Amino acid sequence: QKMVNLAVALRSSMCIIVKSAGLVPHTVETEPGTKVNFWLPKNSGGKPEKPAVLLIHGFAGDGVMTWAFQARSLSKRYSVYIPDLLFFGGSYTDKPDRSPEFQAECMVKAMSILGVDKFVLVGFSCGGVVASKIAELYGNMVKALMTMFTNRKEMAELLEALIINNDTTTLPSFPQRIDLLWGENDLFFSVEFAKDLQRKLGEMTSMESIKNGGHLVQLDRPFVYNKLLNKFLASVH
Repeated sequence: QKMVNLAVALRSSMCIIVKSAGLVPHTVETEPGTKVNFWLPKNSGGKPEKPAVLLIHGFAGDGVMTWAFQARSLSKRYSVYIPDLLFFGGSYTDKPDRSPEFQAECMVKAMSILGVDKFVLVGFSCGGVVASKIAELYGNMVKALMTMFTNRKEMAELLEALIINNDTTTLPSFPQRIDLLWGENDLFFSVEFAKDLQRKLGEMTSMESIKNGGHLVQLDRPFVYNKLLNKFLASVH
């Protein structure tokens, strides 16, 4: 019971932080039976006044639990959009499709309905896989991509070549700039793994490692993470 109360209190605190950044909750119906819950700029409608940034969470929680600290850091210069992936938070579908492609399709449909046709993508964990699918399938909408991955199950579809160490298999070719952020103390994958991923993604990919950062680096080292994120966004706008 105490753990449940703690989780509720933590989520309430995160919601307060996001609201203080000028974001409000909003639900987008992408098609009958499919709704995507967002936190997005207040009074948003049509094209955003500032450059748009789409933050996609992972298995560790929903959008607000993952990105609250980043929302506050980014909101002065950027229009921040934080969705819940389907089956997380307030997002759901009655469709049987569970693929990253379907998640990507729903995110893109929702952004289009909101009037956003260009954005920078930031993805974490399974959100990194979805972000990569968006960049691969809807590249004309994606200005740049910053992404982090966590475990083998989430990465299997996109990074199978790296997991089995098969240099003959290639990853998708991305025309966008990609920046990889990695916690030096990540227990899932080492910095050496990240460097190998950077090499295989090609010359458009850069990498930043964060000292004393672990798996949830955007939460346990938010100030350093936000500094690097803002630096990357400034370089692509």
